Amino acid sequence: MPRPTGRVLTLLELLQSGGTRTMAELADRLGVEGRTVRRYVDQLIDLDVPVESVRGRYGGYRLAAGYRLPPLMLSDDEALAVLLGLVAGRRTGLTAAERTASETASAKIRRVLPKHLARRLDTLLEALAFTDRPGGFDIPDAGVLLTVADAVRHRRPVSIRYTDRDGRRTDRTLHAYGIVAHSGRWYVTGTDPGIGEDRTFRLDRIADARTLPGSFEAPAGPGPAERVLSGFAAAEYRHEVTLRIHGTVEQIRARLPAGVATVEEHEPAADPDGAAADQGAAAERWLRVGLRAERLDWLPPVLAALDRPFVIEHPAELRTLVAAFADRLASRARQA
Repeated sequence: MPRPTGRVLTLLELLQSGGTRTMAELADRLGVEGRTVRRYVDQLIDLDVPVESVRGRYGGYRLAAGYRLPPLMLSDDEALAVLLGLVAGRRTGLTAAERTASETASAKIRRVLPKHLARRLDTLLEALAFTDRPGGFDIPDAGVLLTVADAVRHRRPVSIRYTDRDGRRTDRTLHAYGIVAHSGRWYVTGTDPGIGEDRTFRLDRIADARTLPGSFEAPAGPGPAERVLSGFAAAEYRHEVTLRIHGTVEQIRARLPAGVATVEEHEPAADPDGAAADQGAAAERWLRVGLRAERLDWLPPVLAALDRPFVIEHPAELRTLVAAFADRLASRARQA
């Protein structure tokens, strides 16, 4: 590669690292005079790279937003970070692009990787294992995701066309105040002004989104992630379960996370002797746990693994399942 062309690419890499670069700094890094730097800048502009000059004492050159992505210069570590991010995004489903777009982006970067770096990447991918199964998730439309994100940032109402899990399509208005990535899916949470209640929607089920005039104030209280998890725990399912569990919030959350169950204080019974509890036992107390489930058969093993005193308030069917599970464990423990 001719040296002037190499210097032009080095100039592009310097500008892409961010901020404003002074003429003196660029001339020193490139080993040329100031007028040569100006000539290199002109060459980038001829290639439609949006370089703009900044006047003043601390002026120089910087990259501006353009109508298309200019040639991108990445260091070895940056290239590896981008490729691993694309691999992880495809694996977990947390990507806003079609699978083909993610694969072609990876292929373009791999094609220009130096051989030693490509070998390092292949070695890493061969050694890499995941504990979860590959995601088969539906990907949200990038335009919908960006529109909703803009509405969240500027606190503007957004109109969405939504298809629920039963296939019903509705047009809704949402005061969206957060986008949450959870378990391989994208969600938007906000207030439905028509009914005055919080709602959470899967972004991949939104077919169309557009911002509306006006603005709104974000509500005080829990953040978007906590609201989404609370919504999951309170979702409508076949069974409504109420428990009292003696332990700490951390012990309960280890087996029943926020996306599965709610945990509230339950006033403990008075100590008949009037003796104060010691400091070690103060954190362990009776807590009320509520959850909803389509099936109950997974709960007895969870309660057994929790290994804390508990009382089943509702439903009676769960008591029967827990007793049967305990009998099976006892029967197997007695086997030689």
